[in-house]
This record gives sequence, structure tokens and C-alpha cells, in this order.
Amino acid sequence: MTLNVGDIAPKFELPDIDLKMRTLDEFKGKKIVLTFIVAASSPVCENELCNFRDSWSEISNLGAQIVAISNDGPFANKAFVQKNNFNFPLLADYNSKTIRDYDVLMPHLLHIKDYNAAKRSVFIIMEDGKIGYRWVSEDPLKEPNYDEIKKFLS
Repeated sequence: MTLNVGDIAPKFELPDIDLKMRTLDEFKGKKIVLTFIVAASSPVCENELCNFRDSWSEISNLGAQIVAISNDGPFANKAFVQKNNFNFPLLADYNSKTIRDYDVLMPHLLHIKDYNAAKRSVFIIMEDGKIGYRWVSEDPLKEPNYDEIKKFLS
């Protein structure tokens, strides 16, 4: 089922890089820029998350929190976070449950059978728990429009 603007955002409970379980509810009270990435340490994902890292202050000043989700495990995510000094949580959806809940599963990445990943996507979840913004790409090499995201937040 495709999620649309106005729908309630599905809840999640996923481990961060320190194996601490994190939930959607803990970020309540502010807007959440929830970004799903294709693969930790891939060049386009690195560029995307570095863009969010470098915009963190501006996004935070707009009352929002960045949260990233990858279907990689917490250990691969930890190496990726440490290499790039990300200043927001990167959560491990290693069984792709949350990725499926948000309907952004990309099966057969790079035409490899059963190599599932998340479609590159961004959801902005509003303070009331509803989706206010949705962007999903079928092209894993396409990055989100960062200016459009910041404009939406303001």
C-alpha cells in the first residue's frame, strides 16, 4: 500500500549504530526528515547523507530532526557514520520491515536476484505524526531535491 501525504507514518523500532533501539515516537514534537538510503557507503548515499549532515544546523533551526534508515546492519552503518561524522541517527532495517511498511522496497538491486534495498526516498513526518512530504525515486542514482525539502520545512 502506497503511503501518501496526509497518511499516518508507520511506527518503527530499529537499532542504531550502538545497538540502541530507536523508535519513531522518540522524535515526536518536531518534524522528522526520514530518509531511506539504498546502501551504506555507496557513493550516492554518501553524498546524500553528507548533504544532510552539512544542512543539519539549518534543518534543525527549522524545527526538524533528520533520521536515516538503511537495510544494512548496524555494523556497516557504524563504519559509514564514523567515516563521515554524521550528526543524526542512521538506523538498521536489516530485515526490511520498515522499508516495506513505507512501501519503498526495491527488490533485485542492480539486477541481483533477492538483493533487496530501499528506494532512495524522503518522508517528512509532521508533529502530528502524519506525512507532510513524500519523495520516492525509482532511480537509485537520483538524489532528493535538498532545496525543496528545506523550503517545505520553512
